[in-house]
Amino acid sequence: MEHVDVVVVGAGISGIGAAYFLQRDCPDRSFVILDGRDDIGGTWDLFRYPGIRSDSDMHTLGYSFKPWTADRAIADGPSIMAYLRETVAEHDVAAHLRLRHHVRQAEWSSASATWTIHADDLATGTPVQLTCSFLYMCAGYYNYRHGHVVEFPGQAEFAGTIVHPQQWPEDLDYRGQRVVVIGSGATAMTLVPAMAGQAAHVTMLQRSPTYVIARPDRDKLANGLRRVLPDRLAYRITRRKNIALQQFLYRRTRTKPDAVRTLLLGEARKALGDHYDVERHFTPRYDPWDQRLCLIPNGDLFEAIRTGTASVVTDTIERFTEHGIRLGSGEELPADLIVTATGLDLVTLGEVEFRVDGVPVDFSRTWTYKGLAYSDVPNLASSFGYINASWTLRADLTAQYVCRLLNHLRATGTDTCTPRLRPTDRDMPAKPWIDGFSAGYIQRALPRLPKQGDRQPWVNPQHYATDRKMLLRDPLSDGVMQFTRHRRPVGASPSAQEHAAP
Repeated sequence: MEHVDVVVVGAGISGIGAAYFLQRDCPDRSFVILDGRDDIGGTWDLFRYPGIRSDSDMHTLGYSFKPWTADRAIADGPSIMAYLRETVAEHDVAAHLRLRHHVRQAEWSSASATWTIHADDLATGTPVQLTCSFLYMCAGYYNYRHGHVVEFPGQAEFAGTIVHPQQWPEDLDYRGQRVVVIGSGATAMTLVPAMAGQAAHVTMLQRSPTYVIARPDRDKLANGLRRVLPDRLAYRITRRKNIALQQFLYRRTRTKPDAVRTLLLGEARKALGDHYDVERHFTPRYDPWDQRLCLIPNGDLFEAIRTGTASVVTDTIERFTEHGIRLGSGEELPADLIVTATGLDLVTLGEVEFRVDGVPVDFSRTWTYKGLAYSDVPNLASSFGYINASWTLRADLTAQYVCRLLNHLRATGTDTCTPRLRPTDRDMPAKPWIDGFSAGYIQRALPRLPKQGDRQPWVNPQHYATDRKMLLRDPLSDGVMQFTRHRRPVGASPSAQEHAAP
């Protein structure tokens, strides 16, 4: 059976970044990247709906090691895919890629200190097995087979077309049609202005509003710096500036939510005019960043509303009818096409079935270690980005931490690293894996996700500066991460073993 030092699962932004750091920081380690899809890119290859774009700037969504040099900082899907392909080519990532390899099971053996990976080669229809010393999950956080599907009363009666953005047909022609987009998240706010130019009219139907922030799709400072400085230096300055701005805005939403709310709603009123009912359509019931802010580049959604090519309706759905949607208010919205932008279906670690020494792992009964590993699960890390900043900021940090861990194992002559609760951790209160974030897609998944505690390292801070220190500078031997060789402790007490959260 083939053996490699590291198996990376997922060839999206996180997996491609992991390949770079493994080659840079652990050049003597062998690795492969397995992905069940036909192409790299993950999210950016999967979603094909009109207007698909980043919802954060590419100077922070881009990698720390590869400058984003395009003029637009808010980039469309094809531009992001081109950036990822450049990264793959520049760093010879293709030599490690095995596409159309769907991982379904991972089994840890303490006797051999290895994971056995069970996958299916979708090209040949045959099962594949390989072993590795460390497993790094970069499979994202949502179900690639389908989004979150809501069954509305009367759907079978509707005479038009119903489509979810995650399964957007390539040949869907909506020119001249009346379109209703159900939802108020980032996908809906991307679709509405993108479709408004060709559809007869686009209505965004929302049960409740979301906070929006309009920003230019070009970063004047970044574009100006590139004209006078080398790309890497210009990128580094812009990246630091944007990280600081992201963190400042998020901190303000925590410390002065009323002031941020006033600012956001004031910008909406300025864009839409005093006659527009901003209170009804753009004023959520929660504080800013209790759910993710929606970025609208160049105010494109506001522009579509002002010109009359799009509109927002805030109401509940009573049922679908033959010709549209009947609302709770009794009004009927006519539609030829209904887009159900009802969100993502989150999964745990790529829906892979995990076993440790024959015992199935229930991640909901584990504690998160630094937001990337799991109590009593050896030689496993997973990449999960930020809900309040760009995904790649944390993906980069996590990959560098994994490399630190691998090098520490090599340097200490150990082969197993397992986070275990200390006796003093036994009374920790169990907090949600992501705390203080009320978005539906997260709340639906929390019962399946690990818990976090009230003390380091059993935390998932979702804070860039904290993570930089915790992942890049704090000691690896912290009394929690236990380094052993075939069950023989090295510098840690076996009595510090404690099982999962209740």
